[in-house]
Amino acid sequence: MTGTSPLDGVRFAFGTLTVFPVRVTRWDREAARGGMLCAPLAGLAVGAAAAATGLVLLLLGAGAPLAAVAGVAVPAALTRGLHLDGLADTADGLGSGKPAEDALRIMKQSDIGPFGVIALVLVLLAQVAALAQAYEASWARGACAAVVSAAVARLALTLAARAGVPAARPEGLGAAVAGVLPVRAALGVTVAVTAVAAAAGAALGPYDVVRGVLAVLLALAAAEALLRHCVRRFGGVTGDVFGGLAETAATVSLVVLSLG
Repeated sequence: MTGTSPLDGVRFAFGTLTVFPVRVTRWDREAARGGMLCAPLAGLAVGAAAAATGLVLLLLGAGAPLAAVAGVAVPAALTRGLHLDGLADTADGLGSGKPAEDALRIMKQSDIGPFGVIALVLVLLAQVAALAQAYEASWARGACAAVVSAAVARLALTLAARAGVPAARPEGLGAAVAGVLPVRAALGVTVAVTAVAAAAGAALGPYDVVRGVLAVLLALAAAEALLRHCVRRFGGVTGDVFGGLAETAATVSLVVLSLG
């Protein structure tokens, strides 16, 4: 098999994590490795679209709450609700209290149970409220929060795809990307995204540098806690778990970026 090119990873990331018209030319472990390394890039694109939509609404006279709703709706639309669906399914699986096999079966069902509904409502409310507060502080802070949170959400996927994290099922997106990244590579991407968040904060003020770094670190800590719990409960990760990790990281980062 020929080696992958950097474009294979970019195509994998955008083709599986967004609705952008990118054709995935390879679906193998090497392409998945490149894709998980490039996942935050897909997040930057999604976040930029969310921020642009929010800024346009502000320019047209809309208030911060409406800009915030758009900032949450755009990422959902650009991922076909994939991560939100994963969050709901993961919540139903965890909330069921069933053994791993039964919980995984519940997660594969097309309907959403009470735990999934509660998780969706609380997460969406928290995201909109936090982003609205950021936009009320300034348009620049709101736009920065939209971009950083989207990148951090996908960074959580990069870390979850590191070596040593098993797949809960032998098929599906979770199995395709589980354990594909060396730990050192995942940490390298983490450092890069943290530096970008700090640089974005520097454009707003000294305190925002600290806030940007904390947003990344606390979001990843929350996602890591959820990841470990899911691995214990399900025996590994699934595509739904990846979605739950992304929404958890996005929510925590938005909350941190809205404070102060």
